Amino acid sequence: MKWRITALVILSFLLGGLVAMAILPGGRERLFSGLPSTGKALVGGPFSLLDHTGRRVTDKDFRGRYMLVYFGFTYCPDVCPSGLQVISAALQKLEAKADRITPLFVTVDPERDTPAQLAEYVKSFHPRLVGLTGTSQEVDAAAKAYRVYYKKVQDEKSTAGYTFDHTSIIYLMDPNGTYVTHFSHTTSVDTLAERLAKVL
Repeated sequence: MKWRITALVILSFLLGGLVAMAILPGGRERLFSGLPSTGKALVGGPFSLLDHTGRRVTDKDFRGRYMLVYFGFTYCPDVCPSGLQVISAALQKLEAKADRITPLFVTVDPERDTPAQLAEYVKSFHPRLVGLTGTSQEVDAAAKAYRVYYKKVQDEKSTAGYTFDHTSIIYLMDPNGTYVTHFSHTTSVDTLAERLAKVL
């Protein structure tokens, strides 16, 4: 009889725990927050592209430095400029610490974003911002390595007749080219600067 009561009590605790996880906000996260996580995000990898000066560069050219990697295109009306302004302002806020970070802007529109076009565009942002382009295949390979979605869509308002839907994420990669974390283009300047300062 005692073992039945004991079993019933244990079962009640287990069921109560499962119900709490299901209905309480963040219940599951709180329960497992102390457990170590395993694995790493499969973001980043080798690329070979042209920078805004026309020089061929690869991911290895940026080894030894942190990278802030952002994919977009120069004809982007608002999201891309907003993301790049956040990056630029955060790096300025970090002052000398920012010297350890190279900001990269990789176009998803290589047809229009030539090195010359990128050279003019990056002038509007941080002085160390590097614009990257290449063939469609090279850009596609880089986007796939960073798990970036982009798609060409028709747009009558654009002089070219098209625009791009694309992922708007700022990736932070460590000096070995390994993914550290990511930010949204809507992240505040202060938040981005604080998070970067902790990593540096």
